[in-house]
Amino acid sequence: MKLLIASDIHGSAYWTKKLVDVFTNGDYDKLVILGDVLYHGPRNDLPKEYAPKKVIEMLNNLKDKIICVQGNCDAEVDQMVLDFDVSSKHTVLVTEENTFYLTHGHHPYPTNLEKGTILLTGHTHIPLYEMIGENKDILHINPGSISIPKGGFPSSYVRFDGSKFSFFDFEGTKLEIEGQER
Repeated sequence: MKLLIASDIHGSAYWTKKLVDVFTNGDYDKLVILGDVLYHGPRNDLPKEYAPKKVIEMLNNLKDKIICVQGNCDAEVDQMVLDFDVSSKHTVLVTEENTFYLTHGHHPYPTNLEKGTILLTGHTHIPLYEMIGENKDILHINPGSISIPKGGFPSSYVRFDGSKFSFFDFEGTKLEIEGQER
């Protein structure tokens, strides 16, 4: 299963359009959104072209292709306008090859994830690739933020081709993330 993984849209129509373009022009099975879809949050400045109603329209057009978890800036009312589930604090995606545990990352995630699980989180706005767990047998991926990147990183997302993860900016440049297998 090929996945396009993104997080922390924060209501930016500009960056959502770019994300939708990458998704629709690629060969992806699912668009995974790791929370913070519509609202920019009280600690963040408004992202470029802040227009939640436009974001709603663009994402609802892909409703059957989206897997989403709730972020700390997502509210109950968001579910009233989004045609895909944005209410789950976490979800598990099982494919023939992998088990993914998806959560936004602002709450602690389980420490007893099975060996080989791939943990996908957002929240920090900083891309991350690391092995975690007692035996370093759980892969933790954070795609960064598409609209309000932090830590000197550009707006970014992750492509999963069924076997490996690649980080990209919206210019199509592959990003080198510390700890990532080459």
